[in-house]
Amino acid sequence: MRLQGKVALITGGGNGIGRETAALFIKEGAKVCVADYDETAGQAAVDELNATAGDRAIFVKVDVSSAESVERMIAVVLEHWGTPDILINNAGITQDSMLTKMSIEQWQRVIDVNLNGVFYCTRYLAPHMVQRGKGKIINTSSIVGVHGNIGQTNYAATKAGVIGMTKTWAKELGHKGIHVNAVAPGYIETSMVANVPEKVLQQMLDKVPLHRLGRPSDIAQAYLYLASDESDYVNGTVLEVNGGLVI
Repeated sequence: MRLQGKVALITGGGNGIGRETAALFIKEGAKVCVADYDETAGQAAVDELNATAGDRAIFVKVDVSSAESVERMIAVVLEHWGTPDILINNAGITQDSMLTKMSIEQWQRVIDVNLNGVFYCTRYLAPHMVQRGKGKIINTSSIVGVHGNIGQTNYAATKAGVIGMTKTWAKELGHKGIHVNAVAPGYIETSMVANVPEKVLQQMLDKVPLHRLGRPSDIAQAYLYLASDESDYVNGTVLEVNGGLVI
């Protein structure tokens, strides 16, 4: 098993890609903290995992847009299992609108969760990883952060920012034994894509050479590679998982 004996903290772990990742990491031998704002979904995920894995998952409610909430989450994990080996900054939201119609509230909320949340989680956990001399930090960007997208000024800004932070932290923390990488998913079968009109969805698929949407498991497998010892010479990389999407 590729993560035997390791501890992973996964934000946004109650649904979609995060939940799929938690299940895969448990299968690969890890202990997992599922952190999510959605208490019902997060606890349900943990109950399901522990039903087969035997108390190797815990749930912590967190609002990643709040530095205080993140600090409390880190304290709970440290007390329960010590310093995590792996941090997956997976939590994220969308509030789409064209630039000229985007409200300040829409802009700020997405910035608070998708960008500030990644900073807070890494800022509060990284010192503990540094003290131990090792760790894997994996940030979730997006193809939108690489190429931009109509109607997603706020989302694109956060996901581009995540790439910038990833490359910066790789340089700051690499010599201290901490690997920092990012995954940039394409269009994945999650609740974010479920609300896309059929016509727009087909236009998206026409640009994907593999002619299908990605599955949460496709992203979970990318997280697994970057979290495992197999990626021990990978640092500061943005792994695009998008089926060869042509923009």
